[in-house]
Amino acid sequence: MTKVLFIYLVSSFLALNQASLISRCDLAQVLQLEDLDGFEGYSLSDWLCLAFVESKFNISKINENADGSFDYGLFQINGHYWCNDYRSHSENLCQVDCQDLLNPNLLAGIHCAKRIVSGARGMNNWVEWRLHCSGRPLSYWLTGCRLG
Repeated sequence: MTKVLFIYLVSSFLALNQASLISRCDLAQVLQLEDLDGFEGYSLSDWLCLAFVESKFNISKINENADGSFDYGLFQINGHYWCNDYRSHSENLCQVDCQDLLNPNLLAGIHCAKRIVSGARGMNNWVEWRLHCSGRPLSYWLTGCRLG
């Protein structure tokens, strides 16, 4: 119940402020509640670094790629493979509409990201994570965050 209430409060705060950014520590709390710390061997710091290098913690970010495909949300999940954006044929491996990845409650994006990370390439699916996070000390991402 506490987990659902916290996610609801965070999403309500974002909606009330019409903000599309989530703070680093609020995101850390949501990711911890969704059991991402240690998921497939990745720390909360890995997940925070991924979200920052992909979207700068912008939940509603949409980016057009050179190949004409689009990336969506906090983790910049690609519409050609992982979600349905109704723009072109999509494999829709996460079985989700890309617009759902922009939802302030974050759950659709988190569940899809977990599916991606569960694959053979893990977080290496994200070029920016490979370039800026992989193999680097990342503990500073949690500095000042009060996690339960």
